[in-house]
Amino acid sequence: MSGETLTIGVLPLGRPTFDVEFAEEMLGGMLADLRATGHRLVGSEKLLMDAVATEAAIADIKAENPDRILILQLTFTDAAMTCRIADTFAEPLAIWAVPEPRLGGRLRLNAFCGLNLASHALGLRGRLFSWRYAAPHTPGIEALLAEEPMVRPLIPQKAGADSKYGDALLDGLRGKSIARIGAHPDGFDTCAYDSGRLADLTGMTVTGFELADLFDRARAAPEPAARRLRMTLSENLAGLDDVNQTELDRSLRLKLALDGMKAEGGFDAFAIRCWPETFTEYGGAVCGPASMMGEGRVPCACEADVYGAATQLLLQAASDQPVFLVDLVDLDPSDDTGVVWHCGQAPISMADPDAVARATIHTNRKMPLLFEFPLKSGPVTFVRLSQARGRQSLIIARGEMLKRDMAFTGTSGVVQFERPARDVLARVIDSGLEHHMALAYGDHVGALESFAAAAGLPVIHL
Repeated sequence: MSGETLTIGVLPLGRPTFDVEFAEEMLGGMLADLRATGHRLVGSEKLLMDAVATEAAIADIKAENPDRILILQLTFTDAAMTCRIADTFAEPLAIWAVPEPRLGGRLRLNAFCGLNLASHALGLRGRLFSWRYAAPHTPGIEALLAEEPMVRPLIPQKAGADSKYGDALLDGLRGKSIARIGAHPDGFDTCAYDSGRLADLTGMTVTGFELADLFDRARAAPEPAARRLRMTLSENLAGLDDVNQTELDRSLRLKLALDGMKAEGGFDAFAIRCWPETFTEYGGAVCGPASMMGEGRVPCACEADVYGAATQLLLQAASDQPVFLVDLVDLDPSDDTGVVWHCGQAPISMADPDAVARATIHTNRKMPLLFEFPLKSGPVTFVRLSQARGRQSLIIARGEMLKRDMAFTGTSGVVQFERPARDVLARVIDSGLEHHMALAYGDHVGALESFAAAAGLPVIHL
């Protein structure tokens, strides 16, 4: 490619619910770096925050006969437009996502999670691509524009462990039931599932409900029960008086509704379409209720992620403790750490004992109830019952949660993985891993490998 001037189709993707001003600042730096390469840029120099604008940019780029297609992942987005772009252009494809500083405030961009969703969706489609996770003005941009894709799909390996303990884990999962409430959001291929395939693998069953069923139950929950729940919660959670009390009441009623569904249906876990409708149609967050359910060992997966709920049930059985479904939102090779996070739904037993667990609001939707605290230090295990690249496998990682200040609002923790962060970063993208992993404290890798052997699942170690 040396000396060759390329025509690069540029598509900067973003969402208005994130920090648009900060995203635009990052975009300016990225475009300056791209111009400095001497290549010809076509497409959009403004954030594309809806399908109409993105389609117009795609049409403009097609007319210019590009040599490369470059998606700039400025904030979190689902993978729908990334897949549309990949389906439109046969030219080499690349994605550049930007990190953000760990300042203890909101996730202003959450761009890595967007890259994560994109890598899974492209992996399902067999589309290889190049990628970059780096701030503007970081050396190495030319590698992003090479013709040969950077992604090298990882091949799951046969589990080498004895299956004896895993047989008991597998038997314990048979007959477990998951209530799926609502459909997963569009563009979240990571949350798609086939109930028959899951049943064949684990013996678990899935029963579907509409979100309206949950909302109707919540609205009908007895007021005295909501008051009692608030009183109990106030024993372990500060700041309940500081949030909107009407919205808090609605949120607590979602917990009562989930309790009622569990009692009637005997469900062991839930997979809930948590946004946007819990905010836009109902008026309260389900994140805090998910934390409480998880603490009571009835795990809840957000975004109607059924395989995420199944993974939580597996890790809960292997660890005999509450589990937490996390997003991996940052990996920093210079610090050799990553950050795992979710809006505010970790079981409260995972809180750093030196921190105060507080009630808070959703950073984008501005409604309670969410829990806020840094995760406690100690050894941790991550796992995902994965469908990456269209085949079922078990993806496992081991690490140490460090005693650090809270990286981002909600429930988050800074983790040092067994492998260097640079290698974990590459392996996440190469594996096509889903954006949700289950976390439990302790080392449970041996038990999970034994389960994989019993279930006939190949394994990838991050």
